Amino acid sequence: MLAVALAAVAADQASKALVVAELNRGEQATVIPGLLDVVHVHNPGIAFGLFDQGPNLILPITLAALAGIIGWFAVEGRRRSSMWLPVGLLVGGAVGNLIDRIRLGHVTDFIDLSYWPSFNAADAAITVGVVALLAMALFGPGGRPSADPAGHGERTPSTGGPARSGGPEASA
Repeated sequence: MLAVALAAVAADQASKALVVAELNRGEQATVIPGLLDVVHVHNPGIAFGLFDQGPNLILPITLAALAGIIGWFAVEGRRRSSMWLPVGLLVGGAVGNLIDRIRLGHVTDFIDLSYWPSFNAADAAITVGVVALLAMALFGPGGRPSADPAGHGERTPSTGGPARSGGPEASA
């Protein structure tokens, strides 16, 4: 998880640095006409420009969410080992944008799809991480609860028969 998070942070920060170095604020470069532009905009809000009027709330909310995600992974990650990739993307994206908020007071967005608000690599990592976690929760692997969460019907390794609890019925 840590390696994925570090890679997401590095990709995010490097791509933002390139945009800042190559484009003036407000400037854009067309990559695919009518579909994709690279722009240089500052976003004081969260993903896709939401809550741009409340930047003082964003930092504590982001820190609380990040602590919650890491805590949740510490517990669930042991039971669902496949969670490391999407959680790493979530954490890396959150940290990438957090670095900008602390350092600059805003986030640099630069990916401009003609049909969607501008965003950055950290936003993309967060989105992919959330979608992957939702897909895992709905469709597996390890996302579905056990068919028998109470453990009834388990087989003992030695006999292949039903496991017994050791209560009075076990001696029968």
